[in-house]
Amino acid sequence: MIRQFTFIVSLAAIFSLVGGVCHADGSHEADQKTLLAGVTTIDAPGLPGPVSVFGKDAFPLVTGQIGDGLAAPVVAASRLRAGRVVVFGHPGYLDAEALSAADTGALVQNAVRWLARPGRSIRVGVRQRPGLAAYLQAHGVTVDILDDAHWTDRLKDDSVVSCPLADLAPKEITALDRYLRGGGGLLAAELGWGWLQLNPNKMLTQHGGNRLLAPAGLVWSDGTLNTTAPQGYLAGAIPSEMLNASDALTVVLDSLPSSPPKGLAPAIPSSGQAVETVLLAVSSLPPDDKILLPRLNSLRTQHEKDPALRLETPLMERDLIERIALSLQVQQAMQAPAAQVHALPAAASFPGAVASDAARVTKTVKIDASVPEWHSTGLYAAPGEQITVTAPESAVKQGLQVRIGAHTDTLWPLNKWERAPAITRVFPLNAAQTVAANAFGGAVYIVVPDGCTLGTISVTIGHAVEAPYFVKGETDPAVWRTAIRNNPAPWAELQGDNVILTVPSASVRALDDPQALMVLWDRILDGYSDFAGIPHHRSRPERYCVDRQISVGYMHSGYPIMMGMDVANDVVSTHVILTNGDGKSKSWGFFHEMGHNHQQSDWTFDGTGEVTNNVFDLYIMETICGLMSSQHPSLYPDVMQTRLEKYIHGGSDFNQWKNDPWIALTMYIELKEGFGWDAYKKVFAEYRALPDAARPKTDLEKRDQWMTRFSRTVGRNLGPFFQAWGVPTSPEARAAISDLPAWMPPNFPTRPAAQ
Repeated sequence: MIRQFTFIVSLAAIFSLVGGVCHADGSHEADQKTLLAGVTTIDAPGLPGPVSVFGKDAFPLVTGQIGDGLAAPVVAASRLRAGRVVVFGHPGYLDAEALSAADTGALVQNAVRWLARPGRSIRVGVRQRPGLAAYLQAHGVTVDILDDAHWTDRLKDDSVVSCPLADLAPKEITALDRYLRGGGGLLAAELGWGWLQLNPNKMLTQHGGNRLLAPAGLVWSDGTLNTTAPQGYLAGAIPSEMLNASDALTVVLDSLPSSPPKGLAPAIPSSGQAVETVLLAVSSLPPDDKILLPRLNSLRTQHEKDPALRLETPLMERDLIERIALSLQVQQAMQAPAAQVHALPAAASFPGAVASDAARVTKTVKIDASVPEWHSTGLYAAPGEQITVTAPESAVKQGLQVRIGAHTDTLWPLNKWERAPAITRVFPLNAAQTVAANAFGGAVYIVVPDGCTLGTISVTIGHAVEAPYFVKGETDPAVWRTAIRNNPAPWAELQGDNVILTVPSASVRALDDPQALMVLWDRILDGYSDFAGIPHHRSRPERYCVDRQISVGYMHSGYPIMMGMDVANDVVSTHVILTNGDGKSKSWGFFHEMGHNHQQSDWTFDGTGEVTNNVFDLYIMETICGLMSSQHPSLYPDVMQTRLEKYIHGGSDFNQWKNDPWIALTMYIELKEGFGWDAYKKVFAEYRALPDAARPKTDLEKRDQWMTRFSRTVGRNLGPFFQAWGVPTSPEARAAISDLPAWMPPNFPTRPAAQ
């Protein structure tokens, strides 16, 4: 599942997003007008994320769309004593491309002048941002390059500083904090969700920029922002006070009746926007925050025993108080030392409770540390209970971790929570014995970093519960049937050579032959390897994990591939997998997401993010399951032919091709029908062997190379075929294959002559 966002904003929605009143005392309006002077639209590099604003001296500048008709800042500013700060929701804002797009550069120039404060000469210290340095120099700004190791010693010489903040060392945070409070200016650009992807075992409270700027009432939060203009984000209007979490909380609390009618939810003005604004802050606030957290903790204490926090029914966006209380419970539980962790009420709902009389055991497991990422142990930590992990001295402080829980998706930005928004924890193995606990419990894993050279080590895990756990070729199927599948943990794992399945234990209680199931799954993964041109033996197994609610899509790719509870029984059924659920496309999704994990950007150009993965899907369906592409309703022959004729007769609009994956996939199916799967295999292998210098750099180069490499592989000129489909290629690329005989599929529709 690749995230796609479309610009569809009515004038009314635009005004609701960027309009509204400023603070009641107008204290920020002058600064906002100064910073936004001459700025009407700014760029949207990559996929920007939100900045949370919550300090009395902090204020939003430009907003994006988040959720259904809600807004969140993508640019904001604040003061920290004598210093000033302007922050952007994506590092790309300070790169050359964005600075030259729309009014982004004008906003940055305004920011630099405002940060330097009136009457002070402008000298900008720039660290590891060459595009920004070049842009400022081109516009007459004095730049001080701070790329040396002792850069913090020179901060005093600069009126403004800009540098990456995410991974600052403690001493660098201290130096920047001192610089800001003493009157310096900071121009910053970070990305919350991107940092989380690169640091999957951390929380945004650990982000260097958040640790630095939380005292100024600014933090980067999780989530993504939809655009509000064709080029990016509308700017220029003063954003609403409801985009400051402290103000939003005040408005909401003031509107609550002292004695609401029994059984009726209180009417809260702008509750949806208030929920979004407050929760963005809650998910990123450091535990020592003194601005907003004391007020929130008071609210949490009042509602700690609210039955809604058990999450027996979903919490919706209107459930503001309950969502705040649950968010605080979760955040504090995730940051508490293991000895202070206790089970949260929502844990019993998901991922589930462990019976108090279930035996707690101590077991030693062998870990092959040459294999990176998660190592399943077959053990489970009960919610709120401490487990011990004893590792050899050689493994201490080598980057190994103990993970409790497989459900890594976080749900903070979503309007509905069917489970708590974060439920897994990770602890570093920094001592011979590590105590770990998770308020939600979860399967226990030992996590190994890339490049580990420890070899095979033994790790002893104490006070855990045994889970249904099957390892292909190791677990005795008879013992599985009589005992192991009935182990008391609520979640089970089935492990093959190349894939591991994490499902509710209820889904395997009646599974008689997990050996055959995992043999089939390994055959499927070998099929992906054969098609992609990679070895059968992988650096680590792929993973599928079932969850009550995932962060995006019906399923999504990754490690693990995440799926809903509705397929928990299907993913462990050889019948469903081999028959595509008797033609109901049930295994299509499994193969679709695994296809994403095997996509290569060199041959995945714009419009094919949801297409080239489906080519793998079709290959597995046909070669492993013995099913043709017509097993999917969108690929029935008559449906495909009708769609193709409509597209060609309509003029072969490439924009339509890019926006309809089924149209594009039809083109790839025609290549398969014309030349077979071996042609794909040869082309994929050719791409894998390319030196970096030969790889395509632009989208046009990707299309050109796909056409020319496929043409050379099959000995046919595919130029006319690409032109008939309306897929743009360069004249030079078409000329390079003009010596080959032209090819078109038989009975290909003819475009009507122009009238």
